[in-house]
Amino acid sequence: MAQGKLDPDSVPDDGLTTRQRRNLPITAVHTGTGKGKSTAAFGMALRGWNQGFSIGVFQFVKSAKWKVGEEEVFRRLGSLHTETGEGGPVEWHKMGSGWSWSRKAGTEEDHAADAAEGWAEIRRRLAAETHDLYVLDEFTYPLKWGWVDVDEVVRVLRERPGKQHVVITGRDAPQALVDAADLVTEMSLVAHPMQAGRKGQRGIEW
Repeated sequence: MAQGKLDPDSVPDDGLTTRQRRNLPITAVHTGTGKGKSTAAFGMALRGWNQGFSIGVFQFVKSAKWKVGEEEVFRRLGSLHTETGEGGPVEWHKMGSGWSWSRKAGTEEDHAADAAEGWAEIRRRLAAETHDLYVLDEFTYPLKWGWVDVDEVVRVLRERPGKQHVVITGRDAPQALVDAADLVTEMSLVAHPMQAGRKGQRGIEW
């Protein structure tokens, strides 16, 4: 992963034209302890939807009972596309049957199997070029816990065909994933209402 000053006017010696370079697929990682990693990923998905991209959202850790506000919005956008042709198609999948990042429901073996099955489905979709933009929400946790092999994920992402953008969110992103990404943002926790004992709020957390 390149670091340093951003210089969009520099021309790498990669044999590509400016247009070809601009149209390369992006692997993005949003990590760190701060709030907003998923929110930023959903913002990218909104931009993609507006460009007519097929959007696939895959939540790996939040409980199947937990319904984030963005899910309802994207489902409505998917319906709008079906009805009017505006934007692009949307699919939203919860990759675990009720397992949460507290990992209280079910056994660890169940959770690991759910995560592996979810990744296998994404791998199939990447090979088939099913979506234009994938949000793998909180996917860093199954990688951290060893439920999904990091090296395999990196290989599949590097070898994926076509122009498929992939955005991965979650704390503690493995270094191999960070190194393979084109865009990495680390969100730092400076202050949070929960530090003052305040619960999550409607319209802010969900």
